[in-house]
Amino acid sequence: MGTDIASPAGELPKIARPLISAEATQKVLAFAALIILFIGFSVASPNFLQFNNIVGILLATAVNGILAIGVTYVIINGGIDLSIGTVMTFSAVMTGVFVTYWQWPVPLGIFAGILMGSFAGFINGVIIAKMKIPPFIATLGMMYVAKGLSLIISGLKPIYFNDSPGFRDIATGSLIGGIIPGFNIPNAVVIMFGAAIVAGLILARTVLGRYTFALGSNEEATRLSGVNVDRWKIAVYTVCGTFAGVAGVVIASRLNSAQPALGQGYELDAIAAVVIGGTSLSGGEGTVLGTVIGAFVLSVLTNGLRIMSVPQEWQVVVTGAIVILAVYLDILRRRRK
Repeated sequence: MGTDIASPAGELPKIARPLISAEATQKVLAFAALIILFIGFSVASPNFLQFNNIVGILLATAVNGILAIGVTYVIINGGIDLSIGTVMTFSAVMTGVFVTYWQWPVPLGIFAGILMGSFAGFINGVIIAKMKIPPFIATLGMMYVAKGLSLIISGLKPIYFNDSPGFRDIATGSLIGGIIPGFNIPNAVVIMFGAAIVAGLILARTVLGRYTFALGSNEEATRLSGVNVDRWKIAVYTVCGTFAGVAGVVIASRLNSAQPALGQGYELDAIAAVVIGGTSLSGGEGTVLGTVIGAFVLSVLTNGLRIMSVPQEWQVVVTGAIVILAVYLDILRRRRK
């Protein structure tokens, strides 16, 4: 630990380096679970492997996957964000205001809607870093603030995009289908994978990614190394809010409307996907690839149980049990280390 404190200003403490072998093991476990679920449901029901059902799984994963990618940064950072679901809704509502009420061009309205998510994430970061309010409480408060603002601004009514040509195609159209006839993969899925690639590169190749791991591994050692901890913590929450804003645009496009009462509960699915994908709730470890795999595990599980006519309440029970198992495996892995 002495070498961590004596590190030159701005240099990461050694303890902050992610353990590649541990991450790889967790990703393999999550991917193995996905394959097992896929094979099991395929054998149990011939309807599972139908092309339309596979596309439905992909589309169902898109929004939760984008949210989960954003919250991966926060959890690796050693925090939590309970506001991403309602921030997503707030971004969708503001996109509706810009595009429908104010008649802004669709691209500008979308950009401004995403910025609203970034701003909410920035406020979360400032409250946590500067006011020293625990992330759980700060983001819980933001969850209610974003929900209330969505209802107030929309007047408790959905905002429809019927007069905005092309808006619905953002999520439900298919650029790939135009290039490869018959291969109609919704654009929402392409956006999710694009977001995953960008997020993965940022996490692995940039200073922000390195400091995200450093803060989650040992925040005090990182501070003693001369790093401006508050600034990078704010940046992490801003990134999370940005992905929530992207998810807001995608879900608004998919529904062709901004539903102000929607959003609460999405944060739990996103956090579950992150945990299943191997990101440690203790911070300092995780990957975007693992999160995407975790999001698909949840979608395949939900879809398969629904096809097998398992009651929805039991679907929730099974999902909860899997999350508990994933956390327990993470605890065992950390004990062994």
